Amino acid sequence: MPIEYAGGGVLAEHAAVRTGVGLFDVSHLGTGSVQGPGAAAFVNECLTNDLDRIGPGQAQYTMCCQDDGGVVDDLIVYVHGPDDVLLVPNAANAADVLGRLADAAPPGVTVTDRHADVAVLAVQGPRSLQVLELLGVPGELPYMSFVTGTGAHGEAEVTVCRTGYTGEHGYELLVDADRAAEMWDAVLEAGQDLGIRPCGLGARDTLRTEMGYPLHGHELSREISPVQARAGWAVGWKKPAFWGRDALVAEKEAGPSRLLWGLRASGRGIPRPGMAVLGADGAPVGEVTSGTFSPTLRTGIALALLDTSAGIEAGDELVVDVRGRPQAVEVVKPPFVESHVR
Repeated sequence: MPIEYAGGGVLAEHAAVRTGVGLFDVSHLGTGSVQGPGAAAFVNECLTNDLDRIGPGQAQYTMCCQDDGGVVDDLIVYVHGPDDVLLVPNAANAADVLGRLADAAPPGVTVTDRHADVAVLAVQGPRSLQVLELLGVPGELPYMSFVTGTGAHGEAEVTVCRTGYTGEHGYELLVDADRAAEMWDAVLEAGQDLGIRPCGLGARDTLRTEMGYPLHGHELSREISPVQARAGWAVGWKKPAFWGRDALVAEKEAGPSRLLWGLRASGRGIPRPGMAVLGADGAPVGEVTSGTFSPTLRTGIALALLDTSAGIEAGDELVVDVRGRPQAVEVVKPPFVESHVR
């Protein structure tokens, strides 16, 4: 997946997704299946969110945590049935997640790495449903649900998921890897009169940052818990067991030492990951985890972990040290722009 495509560029690709439709090749994401008697129940005992909240044909955002509450990875679980689930973790962490599950699996439950077999394409934007209709695959789906169908013109069989990472109405298409190029070409052809653009990593990052969506290694990590990242909504607090439960419950009850906030720049400087966030007295109060120029807002925005002891609230003004130059920022609670995913 390139940073941007020739003839496009991050700004044009970002705008296509916000106003029309964009196509991403996210096949770098991992894929793995967990199958066998009670496979879904087993996964539910390991990952944070509660799979009992959903049923076959539905998907769920969840996390794989360490015993101390740190996040090994955040991922999507697709429930095909009580004995068959598909996992889509991040590329760098897929082997770790699948390995942990394989080591813990009960007799009869198998964990299989399917990354070499499955490609993932994301069709995102307000015109994404029109593209799917022209392609002849199902698109009228509730958010976080999926079906399997075949294109009307002989395209490959595809699992259509009403999911995405942009904040726009969109879909992720799971297709056999050996037919991914065929599906990519078919999607671009179907959307050519709708202004579809292929989109790269640059636009993916600006889009997700505007929504305040976490990126593992930035807002979530083995050192950053779901509680600190405001991702407690993806934790099944009433479940009797999941990896890291005791540590996360304790942190939630005590209150985290730091918390994720959004920062909106008032000047031309752009906060970047790793930059120090300073209080009014010039003392450090946290660190930027993600930062970029927002094409929608036309200003710098960032996500940052800030010390809760500083008593920071939305509307406060702080400073980011942008390469030795102070940049005033306003504290906000993400998202920075309106979401259209539901």
